[in-house]
Amino acid sequence: MGLEVGEVSVRLDGLLLRFMDQMENLQEKRNLLNSLIEAGWFAMSKARYAMGNKCVSSLQYGHEIAPLVRLHTSALEKGEVQFRTERMEPKPVENSKEEPKEVEEIGPKEEGVRRRKTVNKKTDKEDPLEPKEMPDTKEKTEPDRMVKGQTLSQDPLKWFGILVPQSLKQAQSSFKQVIELAAEIATLQTQVEATREEFRTQLQSKQQLLQGREP
Repeated sequence: MGLEVGEVSVRLDGLLLRFMDQMENLQEKRNLLNSLIEAGWFAMSKARYAMGNKCVSSLQYGHEIAPLVRLHTSALEKGEVQFRTERMEPKPVENSKEEPKEVEEIGPKEEGVRRRKTVNKKTDKEDPLEPKEMPDTKEKTEPDRMVKGQTLSQDPLKWFGILVPQSLKQAQSSFKQVIELAAEIATLQTQVEATREEFRTQLQSKQQLLQGREP
């Protein structure tokens, strides 16, 4: 009986040391996460000051946004969950709008008598009652002006222009690190919870063993 209590006590000491190491690592990563977020927002404010508030806002977001990071989860032993990020390089999106096909006409080219415009000989002008063809005043939309084969970039930096300040690139780099670090923190939190639950289980086992030794 004493040997079993001793083994459980050794396990409890090991779990406590592991729990303290995990908590220390978790705190360091949380501090780093806060620092990166602050640095990213500070760089964003510098970019807005250099380019203008209206030039760096949600108004410049692309009309088609595709995620560049995927999150994968996998269940481990003792209730732990591992979070892993997969980054994809920005790829151009081909314009899927097809050019309208020409409509083939079947049959004779001209049917019946073609109506001619009447001209007033005295004024040498066209008949005002004759319907005139109105010019097409409808503006072409952006997809209509696109040439077939043109590509649209998914790089978020290019939404704000071709030449962007260095501070905007620094903001993007900081937030990229934040995404990866957030996955590591989430994984570490599941490890902390699993260690805490295992420590509680071993502590209950030790208490039951001690109660069994009592007369």
